[in-house]
Amino acid sequence: MIAAHLPALQVVIPLLAAPACVLLYRGHYAWMVAVMSAWLAFLVSVALLLQVYDGGTLSYAMGSWEPPWGIEYRIDLLNAFVMLLISGTAAVVLPYARASAEREIEKDRHNLFYCMLLLCLAGLLGMTITGDAFNVFVFLEISSLAIYTLVALGRDRKALMSAFQYLVMGTIGATFFLIGVGLLYTMTGTLNMADLATRLQPIATSRPVLAAFAFIVVGLALKLALFPLHLWLPNAYAFAPSAVSAFLAATATKVAIYVLLRFTLTVFGADFAFGEEPLGLILFVPALIAMFAGSIVAVFQENAKRLLAYSSVAQIGYIVLALSLASPGGVAAGIVHIFNHALMKGALFLAMGCVFYRLGSVRLERMAGLGSEMPLTMAAIVIGGLSLIGVPLTAGFISKWLLLDAAFGLGLWWLALLIVASSLIAIVYVWRLIETAYFRPRPENRERVAEAPLSLLVPTWLLALANIYFGIDTRLTVDVASRAAVQLLGGPG
Repeated sequence: MIAAHLPALQVVIPLLAAPACVLLYRGHYAWMVAVMSAWLAFLVSVALLLQVYDGGTLSYAMGSWEPPWGIEYRIDLLNAFVMLLISGTAAVVLPYARASAEREIEKDRHNLFYCMLLLCLAGLLGMTITGDAFNVFVFLEISSLAIYTLVALGRDRKALMSAFQYLVMGTIGATFFLIGVGLLYTMTGTLNMADLATRLQPIATSRPVLAAFAFIVVGLALKLALFPLHLWLPNAYAFAPSAVSAFLAATATKVAIYVLLRFTLTVFGADFAFGEEPLGLILFVPALIAMFAGSIVAVFQENAKRLLAYSSVAQIGYIVLALSLASPGGVAAGIVHIFNHALMKGALFLAMGCVFYRLGSVRLERMAGLGSEMPLTMAAIVIGGLSLIGVPLTAGFISKWLLLDAAFGLGLWWLALLIVASSLIAIVYVWRLIETAYFRPRPENRERVAEAPLSLLVPTWLLALANIYFGIDTRLTVDVASRAAVQLLGGPG
C-alpha cells in the first residue's frame, strides 16, 4: 500500500518535517528530525529509481484526479536520477550540519536553519517530480525562499547582502518563468506537461508560444547561473554557512538545469527547441565562455569558497555545453556531469567547512600549512580537486570523457580541444589550494589547529570516496543517463 504512494511521500516527508523542526524546543531534536526525514526521502528516491529502471515511467495522480485535469507526479529515469542526487546529498549534508551549525549559526536560530533546509529539500524534490508546469513554479518559490533565508543565516555581514542579491536575481528569473508558463496556459488551456507537449505541436510557431519559450529559457538560465546571468552565485556560495554552500552547490543549480531539460526537450520537443529554434547556439556560446571565464576568475580568488563558486560557473558551462549539442551522447554527458559535479563540489565545500570549523576563515593565506595539521581534510580537497580537473579514476574524468566523445561524434574536434584547454585552467586553481596547504609554512600569527571532528569528516569523506567510486564503476550513472537521453530526444529509451 505504501509503495503505491511513494511519489507523494517523496515530497510530503520533508515538507511535514520542516514545521516540526520549528516546534521542537531544542536544536538537537530538530537536527534528529531533519536527518531522519532526509534519509527517508533518500530511501524513497532509491525505491522510485528501481521502479522506473525496471518498469518504465510512473504516473501518480494527486487526490485521484486523473491527469491532465488533476496534478500529476510523473517519474521517469531522468527525474528519478535527479531525485536520488538531491535526497542523497541531503542525507549526507544534514548529519554534517549539526557541528557546522553550532560554529557558524547562532544557537537560537538552529531550529529555523533545519526547517529551511528541509523546505529547500522539499521544494527541489517537488520541482523534479511534478508533471505540472505551474507546480514547478510553486516548488521553485518554496525552495528559493528557503535558500534566501539559509544564505542570510551566515554570520558574516556580507551574507545578508548576498541573500538580497540572490533574492532580486532569483525573483526576476522566477517571474520570467511564470510569464512563460502563463502564456502556454493561455494558448493550450492545460498545465500538465505531457498534455502541453501534445497540444503545442500544431501551434508551436505562434508568437505567444515563441515568447513563452524565450521567457522560460531566460528565467531558467538565471536560476541555473549560466554566464552572464551568474552574478548572484559567487557571493551566495561564499558567505552562506558551510553546510548550506555544500547543499546548494550540489543541488540547486542542478535542479534548474533539469527543469530546462524537461521543458525544452519534453514540453517543447527537441525538434522545435534545437531544430526550428536556435536554442543550441543560444546555449552553446555562453556555455563556452563560462568554461573559460569562470575558471580564469577562479584562479585569482583569495577566498577558497569564492574560488570554488567561480569554478561552479565554469562547470555549469560544461553541463550546458553538453546539452546544447542536442545529441544522445551530448545530453548523456550533461546528465552524468550533473551527478558527478554534485559529488565533487559537495565534497569540496564540506571540506572547506572543516577548515572553517578550525580556522574561522577560508582565505588562502590562513590555510597555509594545513596539509600537516588537517591531513584528512586536505586529502579530501585533493580528491575533489583531481575530480574537478578530470583526472582518470575520478568521476570528473568520466564526465569529461563523455563530453569529448560527444564532440568527436559530431565532428567537432576544435570543441574537444577547447574543452581540454579549459580543463587545464582548472589545474591552476586546484594547484593553488594544494600548494597553499602543503608547500607553504604556517603563518606566524596562526596557532596550530587540530583535525576536524569525525562528525564533519565522515560526511566529507563519503562524498570524496564517491568521486573515486563513480570514476571506476560507471554502471549506474552512464547507463541511466544514456537511457534518459534517448527518452528525452524522442527515442524508445
